Amino acid sequence: MDNSHFIVSARKYRPSTFSAVVGQKNLTATLQNAIVTNRLAHAYLFCGSRGVGKTSCARIFAKTINCEHPTPEGDPCNQCSSCQSFNEGRSLNIIEMDAASNNGVDEMRKLTEQVLVPPTTGKYRIFIIDEVHMLSSQAFNAFLKTLEEPPSYVIFILATTEKHKIIPTILSRCQIYDFNRITTRDIVDHLASVAKSEGYEAEREALAVIASKSDGALRDALSIFDQVAASSRGKITYKSAIDNLNVLDEEYYNKLAETFHKSDIGNALLIFNEIRDKGFDIHFFINGLQSYLRNLMVAKDPRTLPLLDVTDEQKKKLAELASKFSNEFFYMAMSLVNDADLKYREATNKAFLAELLLIKLCQLLSPSPVFKGKEEGHLENLSPIEAVVVTTATVTKTESKPVKEIALPRPVTPSQQSKSPMPKVKSIRTSDKTPETQPVSVTVQDTSSPKPAINKEFSEDDVKGAIREFVESSPEKKMLVNTLGSAFSKLVKLGDNNFRIDFIVQNPIQKELIEKEETFLQFLKIKLGLPRLDISVFMNEGDVPSNAWSEKEVYEHMLEKYPQMSAFINDLQLSLG
Repeated sequence: MDNSHFIVSARKYRPSTFSAVVGQKNLTATLQNAIVTNRLAHAYLFCGSRGVGKTSCARIFAKTINCEHPTPEGDPCNQCSSCQSFNEGRSLNIIEMDAASNNGVDEMRKLTEQVLVPPTTGKYRIFIIDEVHMLSSQAFNAFLKTLEEPPSYVIFILATTEKHKIIPTILSRCQIYDFNRITTRDIVDHLASVAKSEGYEAEREALAVIASKSDGALRDALSIFDQVAASSRGKITYKSAIDNLNVLDEEYYNKLAETFHKSDIGNALLIFNEIRDKGFDIHFFINGLQSYLRNLMVAKDPRTLPLLDVTDEQKKKLAELASKFSNEFFYMAMSLVNDADLKYREATNKAFLAELLLIKLCQLLSPSPVFKGKEEGHLENLSPIEAVVVTTATVTKTESKPVKEIALPRPVTPSQQSKSPMPKVKSIRTSDKTPETQPVSVTVQDTSSPKPAINKEFSEDDVKGAIREFVESSPEKKMLVNTLGSAFSKLVKLGDNNFRIDFIVQNPIQKELIEKEETFLQFLKIKLGLPRLDISVFMNEGDVPSNAWSEKEVYEHMLEKYPQMSAFINDLQLSLG
């Protein structure tokens, strides 16, 4: 390689013909057809994000229009005097103007004066105005009349990255061409060609990292390529690319996905710690996890695989990993990561926020263990809502403060169960015939199973025991087991030997899991001896009912129910904060 006259790749490999333009095949074909059929408009507007070829196509288009011997396909010959003068930067018929630095009325007046001068050679005078959205409103108005009715020998080619900033009267006078973002595959193929021309050995995985970093802009990709090549000494490897560009290796996210599948909290936290030790920003990590989970979900369905802008090798690996997870996991996981992203700015301990996120993701496929064993100081037979109160209550070594009201229904006697108010909930419509204000009742009749014997004497604890027994006997139904472990349940008597169990859940996915599990209702019928038993599932809106308990009342109730807590609190001299 001769580096005595080094030219950056973005300039050196700038296309000079339509066939050399990367990733805009349909658009360039349209421009070539316009030249071949001599159907040229007087004004064009090229729109698209940075680095996708707008200005390059404008120059090729202008050069080809004035080419003396264009090819049959509509490309410039690059041999005639017109093409050579343009390539050498001395053409008088193709004028380029940067609207970012020439955006006033005076500049537009000078432009309109130049428009009046006919070409000395060739057929057209072509004006290329880059970043045209930077023109002031007065400049746009001064340019409007000229743009609408230019001389027959004048063609305007405008280019912009922000079409929405251009006034409608300008847009209506132009043929508009929207440039696409260049796909990762096209960028990788082009970089491979550049690497070969420069004499570099380049791993395709390394080029894929560069393409991903460029975000669909070929000019950016070529600049990044030069940066990586400068430190690679002739061999561009995957490791050198991620180290040089400070890119988080996707293998870390693959490892995290495995921890989510295995519910391996410890390993997930170790991986996160390793990522932090490498100097990566926590918010950057969360955003990367967002994109990764989205790609993983898309890879699960063969129909949506084309939505992934990654290499074929990456698609295959993602699809294999995604097959281990259910769609419900992805919906809940993406929601958790999105919540963490929204809370990041307000979080005081941002590392703890990320660690808590990983713990929740690891728990999605495996419920938290049930508190058991008095000898270990744990609590047993907790209702789901009581367990939440105990595990999330904050006990501090401070003076007692005024307590706040929390949404926990008071305990009721069996005679009050039919009258006891439920927390305010929102029912989700499951069919057009089900009103939104009515609970959705799920009743399953299985004629093949034996009918349960009628049992008139049972309590709320029997219902919780039956639910717990179902949970313990169905470990393979991880999502349902986790949902039942966090749902609030209540028994409602409708009449003689006619009961309903109401569940309160936090999201529609949990609601659907309980409703569609037919074996769960049948199990409860047999276990409780109730041939007439319904299930209703509600969404919790979080409103505080009128009979809500205060934190102090919850605290006293828990002490009464679990006396062993009192000694623990007294030994540590703690109080409710």
